[in-house]
Amino acid sequence: MDHCGECGFAYDSVTARDLPGRLAAAGPRFGAALAGIPDPRRRPSPEVWSPLEYTCHVRDVLRVQGHRLDLALRTDDPEFAAMGREELVVSDAYNAQDPRVVVAELAAAADDLARAFTALRPAQWDRTGIYNWPVVESRTMLWLGRHTVHEVEHHLMDLTR
Repeated sequence: MDHCGECGFAYDSVTARDLPGRLAAAGPRFGAALAGIPDPRRRPSPEVWSPLEYTCHVRDVLRVQGHRLDLALRTDDPEFAAMGREELVVSDAYNAQDPRVVVAELAAAADDLARAFTALRPAQWDRTGIYNWPVVESRTMLWLGRHTVHEVEHHLMDLTR
């Protein structure tokens, strides 16, 4: 996947140099978006997550991607386990969490991941791991970072629709 037909995100629009800044901006952007929503726990329909649930999901994506990056730097071509996104909404009671705490945790996870990508040496951007979405495929750490930026952008769009 190199382009999202739904939100228009183009993976090659994010360079390795731009990636950390794009990630670090996620906290303030989600904070501002969520602050402008009167009822962040309201689902627009039963099968669509609430803005708070999307925010929790992005926080957890940022954390998981940090673990994946770390694993790929320590292990040759590791297979990344699925994060269980649908299960986490229920098991972690996303809609019962405090929005202020979630935004703070998202910002911290985004900053941590931005620092991890900033610290990469040139050859480390080409390290690979086996990613399970949209198909099982070996992906570089540059793709992992770009995909994470896509998650941020796509779900910010979800918050505002």
